[in-house]
Amino acid sequence: MWNDIRTMNTITRAMLGVLLFALMFAAYKWIARQPMFELRVVALRGANGVPMRYVDAATVRSTALPRIRGNFFTADLAAARTAFETVPWVQHASVRREWPDKLIVSLSEYVALGTWGDQEGRLLSVDGVLFTANLDEAEDEGKLPALDGPDESAREVAMRLSDLREWLAPVHLSPRSLVLTKRYAWTARLDNGIVLNIGRAHEREAMKERVMRFVSVYPQLAAALPGRIDSVDMRYPNGLALKRRAQALPVSAAPRVAESAT
Repeated sequence: MWNDIRTMNTITRAMLGVLLFALMFAAYKWIARQPMFELRVVALRGANGVPMRYVDAATVRSTALPRIRGNFFTADLAAARTAFETVPWVQHASVRREWPDKLIVSLSEYVALGTWGDQEGRLLSVDGVLFTANLDEAEDEGKLPALDGPDESAREVAMRLSDLREWLAPVHLSPRSLVLTKRYAWTARLDNGIVLNIGRAHEREAMKERVMRFVSVYPQLAAALPGRIDSVDMRYPNGLALKRRAQALPVSAAPRVAESAT
């Protein structure tokens, strides 16, 4: 073999290749450890040019930055993305390097659709994702609808709330709460205080039929009983059941209470 020039050349080239790779790797490790490549800047921006409303630099600094390890070369971008997605209000994050010492971070925030259940700060986003954030921040422009149901139904509840808003628009009503029970029964409270018992409706069209039946008779009901409708039960196949609100007695008709001296 040692007399085979071709074999010797092949072995020599292989050894030189290994040596060159080792030298390059050592040089990379040396360069990566130099202070000039420490991450000095983390630039935050809203995804797709949308300004961030709730996320601020102080929260990111205290929540995400302590979880990032390494420098410009060694920082794990996937781990960094996960760290930024732990920041309250952040739904998605993307992270990229910018030479020589910067991370560019694009963040998209949740858009709150309503509160979820009775746990403080638990919210449902417009795309049906449950998340936790500061309720005061979420309601800085007005009270959110109260939503509830099994967690796995969150996306469906979000879609049905949007449907209800559309279906009730012709009679100028809007849902202020929407609840889905484990038995798949729907109940909504409207912005005029009426409780609408929709009942069990597994399919969107079945729910729509009941709501539209209510919409078709609501103007007559409201005219006959202005401000006196407590709830409407739409679980009947061809009709509805209505419950009136109790009326307070006028002062002149209220029973008198006399005190007796002993």
